[in-house]
Amino acid sequence: MKSSKIVLGWCLSVGLFGGLAGCGSDRAEIKEDRLTVGKVQGEIKVGMSAAQVAELLGSPNIVTTDDKRREVWIYDKVSTDRVDTRSSSFASLIILGTSSQDSSSSQRQRTLTIIIKYDEDKQVRDFAYNATQF
Repeated sequence: MKSSKIVLGWCLSVGLFGGLAGCGSDRAEIKEDRLTVGKVQGEIKVGMSAAQVAELLGSPNIVTTDDKRREVWIYDKVSTDRVDTRSSSFASLIILGTSSQDSSSSQRQRTLTIIIKYDEDKQVRDFAYNATQF
């Protein structure tokens, strides 16, 4: 009887300590920051500063200049999604058994290209985007 109380007390102590340890930790919040057409359409506006664009979209893949030496930022993103599916079945009759397994996979590739053109004061003067999926 006494040993079961000790074990119970020990379990409660470990559980309480583990719970408190989890509450006291500082965890960095994981934020999925995905570059999408919707983000460009909804948040990029003519007149925004280059710093505001960089805060929203991150660093561009390519920075170049046009014929008047104004900056042009290009974001070029490619992603591939692959889905694997498996199904199996098993049937048995007292002694005999049979099993089968089917698998298939599909792959989808998406591209997103964003071109942001700045004026002499590093303000957005124009932007365009192209998205494909195949």
